[in-house]
Amino acid sequence: MIRVNCVGLGHWGPNLVRNFVGAPETCVGMVCDVSEQRLRLLRTNIPGVQGFSTDPQATVSDPQADAIVIATPVASHYELAKQALLAGKHVLVEKPLCHTTAQGRELIEIAEKAKKLLCVGHIFLFNNGVRAVRNLIRSGDLGRIHYACSVRTNLGPFRADVNALWDLASHDLSIFNFWFDAGPTSVTASGAAYLNSTVEDVVLASFSYPPKVLAHVHASWLNPRKVREITVVGEHKMVVWNDMDLNEPLRIYHKSVDIEREPVYSDTFGQFRMQIRHGEIVIPHVGGQEPLAVECRHFLDCVAGRAQPVNGARDALRVVAALEAADRSLREHSAIVPVADPCQPAAGGLA
Repeated sequence: MIRVNCVGLGHWGPNLVRNFVGAPETCVGMVCDVSEQRLRLLRTNIPGVQGFSTDPQATVSDPQADAIVIATPVASHYELAKQALLAGKHVLVEKPLCHTTAQGRELIEIAEKAKKLLCVGHIFLFNNGVRAVRNLIRSGDLGRIHYACSVRTNLGPFRADVNALWDLASHDLSIFNFWFDAGPTSVTASGAAYLNSTVEDVVLASFSYPPKVLAHVHASWLNPRKVREITVVGEHKMVVWNDMDLNEPLRIYHKSVDIEREPVYSDTFGQFRMQIRHGEIVIPHVGGQEPLAVECRHFLDCVAGRAQPVNGARDALRVVAALEAADRSLREHSAIVPVADPCQPAAGGLA
């Protein structure tokens, strides 16, 4: 049996506990939250937990635990994950990995030295719709990718520890990196803080991916509708993934634009015509289990040595680097800011 301790019972923590309690090869040894009320609610609603604590440090250092799951505010990720790794535990920490790339590099070095897993809760890597789009891109069916546009909005929940980009767009960046097999090379971002003068609740950011792909993100807590949608425009086809549509999350549009040029070269507009091709709309079946259940089972498989992490810390660190660069662009009035790959040898010695 793999003994798992969980720290943090806010919005997402109870869902993690529920999935680990339901895993046949796992026992949830201890759950922790500084709120006694949250502990009482979990004790009532999710039976099967062996112990409860209000001490995060004791929970992550528990000598009986094999793995630690961290679902606390971002500011505490680094210290709790570091303590757990130094105590010889495998770690699954919610997204984003930490607040800075320097913290992330240190955590990766500690994990590799201790030969322990450091995984990050980028849950959409386990979403069958997201995986289906990746397969379409990799197969070449869409043709050369021109751009992608993500909208992730809702009215709340509002946070004070990170802005809307860190809270919401960390999902989209993990998806884009997964789809394009790379991190972004530059970003320009603009935003506004309407509800809290120190935290942007609305952010618009454009990330450039190699070879020439634009990925745009609209992240907002201040919107009348909950939207979770990404459009990918390719040379031959276009696809829309709508995470709010549980029955038909994927639509493939057989639409494209052909440019017909005259045989004699000319740089005038009149020398070419654009022809729009309208084709059918295909709605493929996308089934599968709850992504969080798949993520938790994958983590257990990795702990047991049956799999290699899809959501490893190095890929998660690239998300943190992109978010850091976007924050810098916000501070510098939407300047174009380069995004260095934090896992290259020049950046802290990581290969």
